[in-house]
Formats: sequence, C-alpha cells, structure tokens
Amino acid sequence: MAVYKRGYEPYEGELTPEWSRFLVIARQAYRRVFESRLLVSYLVLCLICPVACALIIYLPHNEGALQMVSVGDLITIEPGFFLKYMHLQGWLGFILTAFIGPGLISADLANNALPLYFSRPFTRTEYVAGKMSVLAILLSFITWIPGLLLFAFQSYLAGPKWFWDNLHVAYALFVGFWVWIILLSLLALAMSAWVKWKLAAGILILAIFFVVAGIGSVLNEVLDTRMGSLINVVQVIDTIWSSMLGLASRSGISPANAWMSLAAACALCLHLLSRKVRAYEVERS
Repeated sequence: MAVYKRGYEPYEGELTPEWSRFLVIARQAYRRVFESRLLVSYLVLCLICPVACALIIYLPHNEGALQMVSVGDLITIEPGFFLKYMHLQGWLGFILTAFIGPGLISADLANNALPLYFSRPFTRTEYVAGKMSVLAILLSFITWIPGLLLFAFQSYLAGPKWFWDNLHVAYALFVGFWVWIILLSLLALAMSAWVKWKLAAGILILAIFFVVAGIGSVLNEVLDTRMGSLINVVQVIDTIWSSMLGLASRSGISPANAWMSLAAACALCLHLLSRKVRAYEVERS
C-alpha cells in the first residue's frame, strides 16, 4: 500500500502469548502433514501395536480366556514386555521422522525464508523449538502417551502392589521415549538444514543409523572392543532403556558411556543447526 494514501492501520487483534509463539510453526506444518493420506494411514498403523498390547494385558485377567487356556502362564507383564513395546514403537517413530523431518528446514533455506521469520519477534531458539515440536507432538502420540496408558491399564487390572513395584516402568516409558524423541528431532533438523534436497536428507538419516552401526560393528571385531557400539545409535538407546527398566543390555557398553555418547550426538546436532539457522547466509566465491 502506498504510504501517501495513509490508509494503513496497526494490527489490533489478539496477540499470541510469547511462551507458545513457537507452536505457530507447528500449526502451519500440520496443515501440510495431514494433507497426505499415506501419512495419516501410517499414523493409524502406529496405533495397532498399543491396541494389541492392551489386548495382551487384558487376556490374563479375563475369566473366559483363563478357562480356555492357561493364559496367565503364557503371558507375563513385566519390564521386558514394555521394553519390546518401546523397541517397536521406537522404530515406527524413526520411520515417521525419516518421512517428515527432512522437509522441515530445507524448504525454508531453499526459499530464503529465514530472514522473514527472524524479522518478526521470533528467536532462533523459538524457531528450532517450533520445528522440533512438529515431530515431538506426533511422536508423543505413538510412543510414551499410549505407553503410559498401557501401564495405567495394567496397574488397574493387577492392583496397587504391581503399580508400586513397577513404578520405574512408567519413568522409563516417559523419560526414555523423550530421550529418543529429542535425538530423532535434532538429527532430522540437522540433516534438513545441511541437505536441502529432501530425499537426500531422508537417505542420510537412514545411513546414520545403519551405515554407522555397521562401522561400529567392524570396529568391535577388528579392535576386539565394545567401544564401537558407542556410535551405534540403536545400541546406545537400548542400553539407556534397559538400564531404566532394570534389565541387562546386550550391547556391552555401560549406561554412563551410553549417556555420554547420546549427549555428544545431541551437542553435534545443535552445533550443526546453529551454523545454518540464521537470518543470513554468507556466500564464499
């Protein structure tokens, strides 16, 4: 609008609270996410496992099932049961991240949109938090939220004693899945920021999990050590989850080393993000 017309007026509508301003990015991103029928179908598929686990939990407490077969002897709801649930839902969350994550930042960088974000009352931290929330909210609905519902269902059927004896399981489900969500989100955003081609970024995420895991296995065999497992994300997470549930891990690395490896991976992703997420980009000739 031409300035000389003086027909412009300041915005007088309701302002978004500062504490939730980063969620504006997530709200806009979800419009594109849920336009894909394939992705919606996959999210529904991710809920099949929690429903099946709820049925497995219910069977030992059903009188009809107990009369037909000794279900109570075949099914035992213990920390190992929830570890299997965490592994399955963790892999489903990883696949979901590989689909959604690569396009979160790459499109903004390809279209030089970051200056438009940061010309508004929006910090780099809020921008990254908004992009992370796109994945974090979706992953929560297929990981720790149904996991805690399963724990509550089992506690209701088994009684207060089982609840207090296995309270650490609820802690493992909540904290363990959030560790996984943060790692996946940071990794996906870092790859999206550095690889502007969405398909290549998705392939790179898969390579980090599988190729690097293979390199770690080779190092273990050649050097006769278990330190190569520290670069294997799957074994690091398995060690952390198992320690939270009070179970022994097959990775051969200590929980303390696993936590340090996880912290190093997250720090590296944050460093990569800080190099790319800025209001300008320096071109070197």
